[in-house]
Amino acid sequence: MQYYNNKTLVYINGDFIKATEAKADMYSQSLHYGFAAFEGIRAYKTHNGTRIFKAREHFARLKRSCALAGIPFNWDTEQLMRDTYKLLELNQLKDAYIRPLVICDPNMSLTAPAGVSVVICAWEWAAYFGDKLLRLMISSYQRPNPRSTPVEAKLSGHFMNAILASTEAKSKGFDDALMLDHQDKVAAAPNANIFIERDGRLYTPKTGNILPGITRRTVMELCRVLDIEVIEKELTAIELKNADSAFLCGTAAEIVGIQSVDSIIFPQSWNESIGSVIQRAYKNVVLEKVNYEVII
Repeated sequence: MQYYNNKTLVYINGDFIKATEAKADMYSQSLHYGFAAFEGIRAYKTHNGTRIFKAREHFARLKRSCALAGIPFNWDTEQLMRDTYKLLELNQLKDAYIRPLVICDPNMSLTAPAGVSVVICAWEWAAYFGDKLLRLMISSYQRPNPRSTPVEAKLSGHFMNAILASTEAKSKGFDDALMLDHQDKVAAAPNANIFIERDGRLYTPKTGNILPGITRRTVMELCRVLDIEVIEKELTAIELKNADSAFLCGTAAEIVGIQSVDSIIFPQSWNESIGSVIQRAYKNVVLEKVNYEVII
């Protein structure tokens, strides 16, 4: 996939420059050690114009991720939001995926950096998984132990684990992986949270060993409005495989149904599942086809 061309602009520390002219320091701590924080955000073309979904929440989480990791963050999030809209306008993007990234200055020691830069890129990107139901496998790779790293922070280094799990699954003919935590409880997909349906209720792994996604929280808010019960609890792989249906959710993935896990097919038709209801409601919210303030 081509993410940019010779006309594409990126944002670096308040300036808009051509992506082809942007440079990275070869001694950056982020390049050598994966010590960086980032966000994934979506903009949608709505009847109200191009709107960034939950921009404030995403930039607040970027700031919190930096705080949890000891990475300096000295930018005003409201200004970053305005600059992101400007970046979309300059690149003539209506529907877009947005990637803010906080990069550490040169530092070859294993200590917190003295300085950082903020970069924002954007590109056209359809739904991460497309519109098909997913075939997942339980990965041999686990999510990081919460005592080894701040798992609630969205940090670049965490995603080596995600790449390994996703690559393993795809090499075996699956669409993606599903990862367990260090206690062998269901955690998440490499880049999305999971919900399962059983007897008219939704269940999702409780926080502590997962990245508590903004889309995950949106799903739970929608469920409150729609009077759908959601239970946060530890889930075993057996409970997962005995579910009626299941779905993933995330900024990139949006809401996507799961056909099977380890080739065990869920018995409920996706079109009759709670996940399908949530999928439609979520799309209506992000496209502002309903009153966002009333719904959530």
